[in-house]
Amino acid sequence: MWLDRLAARRWFERAAATVGRADHLAREVERRMAARLEYVKHRPSRIIEVGCGAGSGLALLRGHYPDADIYAIDYALAMVERARAARPTTERIRSLLRARRLNFLCADMSALPFAKGACGMLWSNLTLAWSTDCAQTLREWHRVLDVGGLLMFSTYGPDTLKELRAAFGADAASHVHPFVDLHDLGDTLAGNGFADPVMDMDIVTVTYDSVKALAADLRASGERNALAARRRGLTGRDLWRRMMETYAVHAHAGRIAATFEVVYGHAWKAAPKATADGRAIIHFDRARRSEKAD
Repeated sequence: MWLDRLAARRWFERAAATVGRADHLAREVERRMAARLEYVKHRPSRIIEVGCGAGSGLALLRGHYPDADIYAIDYALAMVERARAARPTTERIRSLLRARRLNFLCADMSALPFAKGACGMLWSNLTLAWSTDCAQTLREWHRVLDVGGLLMFSTYGPDTLKELRAAFGADAASHVHPFVDLHDLGDTLAGNGFADPVMDMDIVTVTYDSVKALAADLRASGERNALAARRRGLTGRDLWRRMMETYAVHAHAGRIAATFEVVYGHAWKAAPKATADGRAIIHFDRARRSEKAD
């Protein structure tokens, strides 16, 4: 297992109080994902958001789907509690009237507490990057989707934080997570039952006045090094100094650049072509056969 899930959870628990001042990239990616919904004709009655964080994306989902029940899920309980506390008054009223409701759950993205086919849409912004097994997570997301349901997600690609990775050079310890390539993700979707996967990618460059400012943003958002093979002690002063000096060589106008490769994907859950024991399923269109008979 390349990721220490307990450490990742701990980082996000601690970040619940500070994420609002450091999640500018996540909010921009979320906005771009929501813009893609304008081109999708789909009206789910139940939506699961995996990795809701502090809950800022829930208003976007509610705006597009005012009549849907929404389940907001995060692995970090502190994030769930913050998202619940930030509910707008309209959502509180909906809950009291038992109208279309906004629900909050603390759960693992790879073991969701829902029955098979429980939702018409699964939405996830920059959460898949924290999965210890991408294929297993996508299988679980496929399981909870109903036939005809839509998966829409974003995650990080391999060029994310490439400057930071290069600045650490040949240090034996790993400092930046590995991220799955866009094409491999598309293949994984197709290999786990999803139909018509569509993948695309943006390169987003964020500039900072120092490496310390970049590191502070990553800590505040919870996106810290949680690799199982990470150095458990403090990074030595000499290594940290060399890294900052190497990074600063490429500064422009006094600012350093941090690259984020953002991968977007959406796919549908098609009707099964075989039973669990491998027998083929054949679908008959009775209406069309009747027309031919007439």
